[in-house]
Parts: sequence; C-alpha cells; structure tokens
Amino acid sequence: MKKALLIVDLQNDFCPGGSLAIKEGNEIVPIINELMDKVDLVITTQDWHPQDSTHFENWPVHCVANTEGAKLNPILNEHKIDQIVLKGTGPDDHGYSAFDATNISLPGYLKEQNVGSLYIVGLATDYCVRASALDACKLGFHTYVVTDAIAAVDLEVGDGKKAMDEMYKAGCLLVKSDEI
Repeated sequence: MKKALLIVDLQNDFCPGGSLAIKEGNEIVPIINELMDKVDLVITTQDWHPQDSTHFENWPVHCVANTEGAKLNPILNEHKIDQIVLKGTGPDDHGYSAFDATNISLPGYLKEQNVGSLYIVGLATDYCVRASALDACKLGFHTYVVTDAIAAVDLEVGDGKKAMDEMYKAGCLLVKSDEI
C-alpha cells in the first residue's frame, strides 16, 4: 500500500496578503515541500469558487476560479504534485472536504493508486483540513494529520485545537513531520 500526501488549500488567498489569510500560511510550506519526498503520491486541493458562490454569504470572497487568489502558494513545489483536486466549483457547493471534489472521484483515485495511508497537511485546521481528515477516516484510510504542517483560522480562539481533538477522537493519528 502506498503513502499519499494530501495538501489542503495551500492557496494565495489563504496565505499572508490573501483575502482570507492565515498568518502561518507561508510558514508551513517548507515543511510540506520536505514531506513530498517522503511519500509515493502528492495530491493537492484547490478551492475553485465561482464569482456567484453562496459560500461567500459566510466568508469573504476568496479563491475565485482562475484568479491570483486561487493559485497555489508560489513557494510550494508544484512540480511534485501528481493530482490537483478542485472543490467548491458550483454556486451552492461549499467544498470543505477534499472528498467533495468535482473534477475527480478522490476515493476512486486513491484506491486506483493503491493508497492505504493518507498524510494530511495545509489550511485550515478548523475547516477544510478537519473535513478532509474526518472523511478520510470514514472511508477507511489510515489517516495522519501532520500537526506542524497545518494552520487554523481560529475565528474563535481554540477552534484549531478543538478540530484536532475531534479528528483524533474520530481515529486520525496526530503526528509531527519528523515522525514520517
């Protein structure tokens, strides 16, 4: 069985200077780049919202398809990415989980590639990382959340910690990058 790295939403709008910036967004990229060499397969998600998305009723406009904000963080080693998963592409599609992908069946792709272990990194711990990890556990993947390669929005102080507790209780293993 193969090991895959799932990079969640490491996009310009979620990094410093973006419309929904997470302060540590750039800080986790070097760790993620190193992890790419420790796995068999690298997958990344991208929010790819239409301009008229109802998602923006709850959030600032971000990651609109084909904009600078939707592009992957320029520090990320894009040439090592095997598959890009688009989510949130419809007007009523919020696309929190990588498994809500609209351009590919992610479970089917992972099974085709013989992936047994999924290492999840990226943004944001308390939203899309959380949703992706919970879905991965439900689908039976050995799911690891790399705690030094994620960062939270923390709308309320402690949201990231609560999300990590929830992922752990659901069966996800919390690991540091040097344990992989």
